[in-house]
Amino acid sequence: MRQTLGFLRFVVLFSSVIAFTAHAENVGTNSGQHDTQVLLKKIQSSAQKLNYSGTFVYQQGSQVRTSRITHIFNGKNELEKLEILDGKPREYIRNNEEIACYVPENKSIRVEKRITKDVFPAILGANPTDLAEHYNLKKGETGRVAGFDCQAIILEPKDNLRYGYKLWAEKSTGLLLKAQTLNEKNEVVEQIAFTQLSIGHIDPSRVKPSFPNTHGWRVENAVMSDANLSGWSVKEIPAGFKKIREMKRLITDTAPATDNAAPTQREVSQIVYSDGLAAISVFIESGTQSRTEGSMQQGAMNIVGKRQGDYWLTVVGEVPATAIKQVSNSIEFKPK
Repeated sequence: MRQTLGFLRFVVLFSSVIAFTAHAENVGTNSGQHDTQVLLKKIQSSAQKLNYSGTFVYQQGSQVRTSRITHIFNGKNELEKLEILDGKPREYIRNNEEIACYVPENKSIRVEKRITKDVFPAILGANPTDLAEHYNLKKGETGRVAGFDCQAIILEPKDNLRYGYKLWAEKSTGLLLKAQTLNEKNEVVEQIAFTQLSIGHIDPSRVKPSFPNTHGWRVENAVMSDANLSGWSVKEIPAGFKKIREMKRLITDTAPATDNAAPTQREVSQIVYSDGLAAISVFIESGTQSRTEGSMQQGAMNIVGKRQGDYWLTVVGEVPATAIKQVSNSIEFKPK
């Protein structure tokens, strides 16, 4: 489930995407499914309306990354700061739907609109009743995460085209504190969890950028617009996945190793599908560049790159490889 972070999700889609979610052992009855749906709604609401700040760890295969998130809701606006604590420093400051990415090593700020709303701990984007059509929803065990008492929730897939999830919600507020993604063998392929967390009053100054003086920094406004890509269609999208966005954007490639050469740009179209937990994106661009077809997996993320006529397609999704292959093999283009 996606990864990922609105703007951040797109930035890392071609290498690694922040994905969150989970699955586990079966506990519960039909009557418990309603209670689970109520708790899932509470998870959705608390992530958006509570004030909280904490450090979380994201594990994808052998890779482990640490981030800190601070979220404030003042009754009208959402303010959020995401700090990447490993590797090169990055900060993402969100004001409702606008995200500014601060990159100190090259003194730049990239501004972009949020694409999806599935940043941990706000990973749910669908009505729990709709999720119940494609997942068996059940309560799991109770436990503790980051010092808080939690109730586990199990979302077991009804087909082999999506992963299962296990979520731990804080008992009092419903805030999501831990999520796991499991494959068909019940193996953890990704997990994300708070290691330290404060819920309640948060000083508003904590969502401000950490860089007091950005005078002279380069501001890049992402060139992105909604688009009508009705000529493109996926004939075999997994059940429950709905098209949520069509857009075009300019991607800036790395500048050549010469002082005077400017970075090149290319136009990329993107179609996003989601079932409310996981996302699948189809990226479409001109096929003039020399590339090698193939597939790869990074944690729960599966990626396929292929040539189709005059176009290059990259299909990326937080779903099993079977689903990504099904999608990539059923893409059709009919010129208008």
